[in-house]
Amino acid sequence: MSTHSTVDISLQGREYRVTCPPEERDSLLAAVACVETRMNELATKTKGTGERLAVMTALNLAHDLLNKNAQEAAPTASVSASENEFDKNDLARRINFMVARLDAVMAQQDKLF
Repeated sequence: MSTHSTVDISLQGREYRVTCPPEERDSLLAAVACVETRMNELATKTKGTGERLAVMTALNLAHDLLNKNAQEAAPTASVSASENEFDKNDLARRINFMVARLDAVMAQQDKLF
């Protein structure tokens, strides 16, 4: 059983401490780089900041992932349509969970200022 350790990350100039297993540290840092890049792109295009920018980034990344999964599934014509469909309730639950976690982390950061 792996133990969890904390990793300090930075997104949009704000510091966060997250917990993850040591073997997932590199993946976490890659995800942070991806999110930071996308947040910077959206911030430039929309002039958005804070929670709104974080939510829009999460939605854009989820949209990209869904499109990628749909494109990868499309060439397999032998797979039934029901196997290619996404569980919309599960997806909505996951997005709501991500938003709630972002809200909780951002609320903790606000107390620092």
